[in-house]
Amino acid sequence: MSNKETNASFKSGFISIIGRPNVGKSTFLNRVIGQKIAIMSDKPQTTRNKVQGVLTTSESQMIFIDTPGIHKPKHKLGDFMMKIAQNTLKEVDIILFMVNVEEGLGKGDHFIIEKLKGVKTPVFLILNKIDQIHPDELLPIIQQYNELFPFAATVPISALEGNNVEHLLGLIQDNLPEGPQFYPADQITDHPERFIVSELIREKVLHLTREEIPHSIAVVIDKMERKDDKNLIDVLATIIVERDSQKGIVIGKQGSMLKEVGKRSRVDIENLLGSKVYLELWVKVQKDWRNRASNLRDYGFNDDEY
Repeated sequence: MSNKETNASFKSGFISIIGRPNVGKSTFLNRVIGQKIAIMSDKPQTTRNKVQGVLTTSESQMIFIDTPGIHKPKHKLGDFMMKIAQNTLKEVDIILFMVNVEEGLGKGDHFIIEKLKGVKTPVFLILNKIDQIHPDELLPIIQQYNELFPFAATVPISALEGNNVEHLLGLIQDNLPEGPQFYPADQITDHPERFIVSELIREKVLHLTREEIPHSIAVVIDKMERKDDKNLIDVLATIIVERDSQKGIVIGKQGSMLKEVGKRSRVDIENLLGSKVYLELWVKVQKDWRNRASNLRDYGFNDDEY
């Protein structure tokens, strides 16, 4: 029997996490869910699709939506990302507006706050990375933001260290409406495994290539197949880049970079799938793919869904 049948006051709802790029949205989501479902990078605009993380307790089910960081689009992929981020504001029960206290109030925050003025959804101000500043610096930052918008709650946290995250989850639960359990209790995301696997590989490319490779990469899972006779899953993936020079960087000298990407990716994929994994990676050049609608659809950015 499910929670919704045994507990008349069971609560559920959708919570959108918005904010400028690189404020810690994916780190927070992974912290809450307890497993990596959103990739993390110190490069902005890492998240490209909505990533739904599901947290189920005996009293509630919280469905978190990690949106792309709101920024000025520079290509069709950027337009797609912004459409996702802005549309989620209309679909949810609570909005978490996350800011990086290290950076302070910026133009991007003003842009987001203007968007928030047009919605009726309760907005919580989440001040992330408090472990990076002196406590005395926090109050002026809180006052600065609260002068611009009537936030329903203001919660300082450290998504990385976990500081105050449980308190925030309690506030979210208190403010959710009564509702059904939308997902099974053991489900932590609505994304298929293929999507998570592709994101884990993309994360490793971003980490290892650093500034040499901008966000002009995509990862396509060509095959993911379990071998019947053994505890082994075959994964074949293609890393898409925009230029020949980027292909050389991703492959590395005598294949060293691609080998390291595969080695690190396999560890996370095996943890995700609970099985041994044979991972084969290829690199393909698809010039200017971020500005081509057909390529965007092929690589999983389907504008019709949003």
